[in-house]
Amino acid sequence: MHHIVLNNKEKIFSVAPMMECTDRHGRYFLRLLTKRAFLYTEMTTTGGILRGDTARFLDHDPIEQPLALQLGGSDPATLAAAARCGAVWGYREINLNVGCPSNKVTAGGFGASLMVKPGLVSDCVKAMSDTISQPITVKTRIGIDNFDSKDQLDEFVEIVARAGCNTFIVHARKAWLNGLNPKQNREIPPLDYDRVYKLKQSFPDLCIVINGGIRSLEDMRLHLSYCDGVMVGRAAYEDSYMLTLIDQMLFGDQKPVKTRQDVLSSFLPYAEAQLAMGTKLHHMTKHILGIVSGCPGAKTWRRQLSIESHRVGAGLEVIENALRNMPEDSLSA
Repeated sequence: MHHIVLNNKEKIFSVAPMMECTDRHGRYFLRLLTKRAFLYTEMTTTGGILRGDTARFLDHDPIEQPLALQLGGSDPATLAAAARCGAVWGYREINLNVGCPSNKVTAGGFGASLMVKPGLVSDCVKAMSDTISQPITVKTRIGIDNFDSKDQLDEFVEIVARAGCNTFIVHARKAWLNGLNPKQNREIPPLDYDRVYKLKQSFPDLCIVINGGIRSLEDMRLHLSYCDGVMVGRAAYEDSYMLTLIDQMLFGDQKPVKTRQDVLSSFLPYAEAQLAMGTKLHHMTKHILGIVSGCPGAKTWRRQLSIESHRVGAGLEVIENALRNMPEDSLSA
């Protein structure tokens, strides 16, 4: 089967898959901030797709594109079947999670624990690549536990690349599968960006995207001088208005930057349509809280919006009221 290779330009900037953050409502809001960023779903298990409510896991709005589906699993056959579903539902890329350190994921035999099984990861990538034409990519760490040397990471990437993966998204921290929870694993192991830079030097023909602790445009530009792309996680969610600068600063687009008010106004039609379909308001408004980060009065605004969104029968008027009462200096970029 012909294998489509994404233009590396498309992967210059992406927003990381984050549980309870990059669901369909969160992704829709992110897309109002940046047209060019590559977006990822939350990690979705193969079982959820194949044995559960497929539409619940895979449905998305066309505006979210370019969009990738991140899968969690370790069985080549079921991953191939889930990847086929993702292709049918229109995802541009299928990403295999080899980085999640949670106990539940580790107990299931996938996520970061797969770093010590490059042969199995290779089989998984090949099974998916043989099934669909969309690119198969891997998101991983620089190591886990005591499996964390440069040679071990290089060997992992070399084996998996031979199976048809030409893009690796690397969180520049190791993961401790024993003793640290997922939140601690995002913060405690030290960042080692140099390890990811060296990986790119070792594999110049692969697309290497760096992830972990990246919070500013200055940081992004620095990393892009060593790697093919940057992936931003928590900063893109907690200070989401930053994303309005991405299309200009990293992709060279000429459109004027939207104001915070413009962004929130453009979210209203989507929220109204979702409310009409029975979506709870707070499932949507939780994603917009970061838009006022750094503004005077942001804490009060966020608290009020959260309280009002959880009230029984809360409707569109809650967002409209929040729009009228946005912190004053947030009405201009």
